[in-house]
Amino acid sequence: MQTSRGIPISNRNVTAVDDLVTLAINEKIDLVMVGPEVPLVEGVTDAMTSAGIACFGPTRAAAQLEASKAFSKDFMIRHNIPTATHRSFTKFEEAVEYVQSVSHRLVVKASGLAAGKGVIIPETKEATIDAVKAVLVEREFGEAGAEVVVEEFLDGEEVSCLAFTDGTTVVAMPPAQDHKRVFDGDQGPNTGGMGAYAPAPVLTQELANIVMTDVLQRTVDGMKAEGFEYKGVLYAGIMITKQGEVKVLEFNCRFGDPETQVILPLLESDLTEVLLACVRGTLQPDLVKWKTECAATVVLASEGYPGLYPKDRKISGLDVDADGVWVFHAGTKKSGANILTNGGRVLAVTSTAANLQEAVNQCYSRIANIQFEGMHFRTDIAHRALSSHAKRQKCQ
Repeated sequence: MQTSRGIPISNRNVTAVDDLVTLAINEKIDLVMVGPEVPLVEGVTDAMTSAGIACFGPTRAAAQLEASKAFSKDFMIRHNIPTATHRSFTKFEEAVEYVQSVSHRLVVKASGLAAGKGVIIPETKEATIDAVKAVLVEREFGEAGAEVVVEEFLDGEEVSCLAFTDGTTVVAMPPAQDHKRVFDGDQGPNTGGMGAYAPAPVLTQELANIVMTDVLQRTVDGMKAEGFEYKGVLYAGIMITKQGEVKVLEFNCRFGDPETQVILPLLESDLTEVLLACVRGTLQPDLVKWKTECAATVVLASEGYPGLYPKDRKISGLDVDADGVWVFHAGTKKSGANILTNGGRVLAVTSTAANLQEAVNQCYSRIANIQFEGMHFRTDIAHRALSSHAKRQKCQ
């Protein structure tokens, strides 16, 4: 039987690349898979590779796709990758002048890494100027707001399109749909994600083909052409506009959260073999096989999230077993015999089933056994798909 051992790593060491390399050498690690974006931007893949350790994830240079929205948007323009029109600014007065010059609605984004935040969707011109000021002048998102991207607002339905790549070959994963808003009905402030499901029927086969050719493959080819061979996970946040067009909202250089919780449970192939093929440059489409099932995940959050929230609240009901259901820990910690809350998004309850409605039902049945003070979650995960003809459709 295979076993694993957790190795505590302090918050400091998560971005201390030399410490991570030393740890990997001392523990005789053969393959490193990088989860968060910050170590990638700090060059952990470059350092691991130099030390002779296989590392799944893009290099520091390639991770610019996520580290700088300004770089990403300009890259998309250079390579004819469909995205919203935009301008980037480092000076407040120039940004305001641009905002006042356009008639359409705009979105304001901090260019740098902002922990999944940094995007403001104002409804008026005055609010847009206030948003630019908050990002660029008041530095609401810290140094991530040293440069601001102001782009055209796109109306439609979002879908997350992830793919494995070895720098040449691209193999798509099942499309997933995240739920960013904190409350039911897509109301309230944005979060890091309150739940997800896969596959998302909004991405038809015709649209999936467009995403593959015009977004994913074109991005990997473009990065190679510019001298930044891209290996790892390429995550494209896509908007399917009301006109049926595919537009890229953003790129991430890693597995997304909570999308990963619904994508990887559907993987039938050995994940380690797929990761190594990406690192070695030997990825082939037939190596990656998927189950014909659906998956859903529901995030259980702390009271007050996404604002300030308390910690150290005891969690009960984690010891209940349920077939086909997993409880993933995020903002938790162990204290003696107890598990306590230690973050905003505390747990993610995931299930797989033959159809989406069944997967969703199993998540909520499991949640009924879990309790901690102030716990809140959305009760309408997958509502878009379940309100359509795909409600009981078999997963493809």
